[in-house]
Amino acid sequence: MYKAGVIGCRGIGVQHATGIAGSDKARLAAACDLDQNMLDEFSARFPDEEVVQYQNHREMIEKEQLDIVTVATSDHAHATLVIDAAEGGAKGIFCEKPLATNLADADRMIAACEANGTLLSVDHTRRFEPLWRHAKEQIVDQGVIGPVQYVIGSLCGPRAMLFRNGTHTLDAICYYAGSAPEWVSAELEQGYEDYAEYRGDGGHVPATEPGANGYIHFANGVRGFYIGGSKNTPPPKQHIEIVGATGRLSLSGDQGTLQRGDEPPVALKYPQWPISGIPYGVRELIDVVASGGKLVSPGRTGHTVVELIIGFLESQQKGHAPVPIPVPRN
Repeated sequence: MYKAGVIGCRGIGVQHATGIAGSDKARLAAACDLDQNMLDEFSARFPDEEVVQYQNHREMIEKEQLDIVTVATSDHAHATLVIDAAEGGAKGIFCEKPLATNLADADRMIAACEANGTLLSVDHTRRFEPLWRHAKEQIVDQGVIGPVQYVIGSLCGPRAMLFRNGTHTLDAICYYAGSAPEWVSAELEQGYEDYAEYRGDGGHVPATEPGANGYIHFANGVRGFYIGGSKNTPPPKQHIEIVGATGRLSLSGDQGTLQRGDEPPVALKYPQWPISGIPYGVRELIDVVASGGKLVSPGRTGHTVVELIIGFLESQQKGHAPVPIPVPRN
């Protein structure tokens, strides 16, 4: 039975813990948060677990010798926690998105996990939901809509910040494009023209981050279009359209449609799962640590999304010029 610990005990951390508590391969052994009240509320949610509380993550990692660590803290705090967990012997780490808010941190996180043989999974939640997995594995990958030509991802509303919910949409575009991005060009939302690096507050106040419109060119020729802004529009808030040579998919939330040729769109039917979303992602990591296999949202794909976001920022600063991916390091 693996020992697991959660760093960051607010709402998302509770979802991490739910995935652990329902596993037959791991137990919720420890939790860490700077706020003692949060720790107490967290522990009260899991009365059947003997959760040891910590306010220092290094102390928790050292004393508990954890096999699984999950990270649910503010966006800009992920790097130190992931690196310390990997160097502390964790077999698997589940990190909230975005993986990091700059490329130096993202590079160090990947390097630390690979050097220590630690599996790293990133919470790009659409990959852990049955509709979105079904669309990828049973429709796109099976050629039902023909070779993918382009993918459009749109995101609107106050939470459509690049480093926050924008990461989900960018990752979904990459997921369905099925290839490595080669270059991007972008413009940031009006009022953020000089936003050259992350100046957010960890994902709390939307005005601290921009939305953006961007183009992503993939190595296999697929074109990706990202549309994101803080202005409200009619639902859905997030929408993905995958257009193939012979059909198209439209996905939003837990609903999707499939259109083949000139036929009218039909609602997608897909298997339901006992759990999905974030708890499923945590459970999947535990299962892969235990039994092998491939993660559906590995650290490298999370790293790619950070590359895209930083590429968008650089493109804005260069007059919307193309920026290669990987972004050149200075």
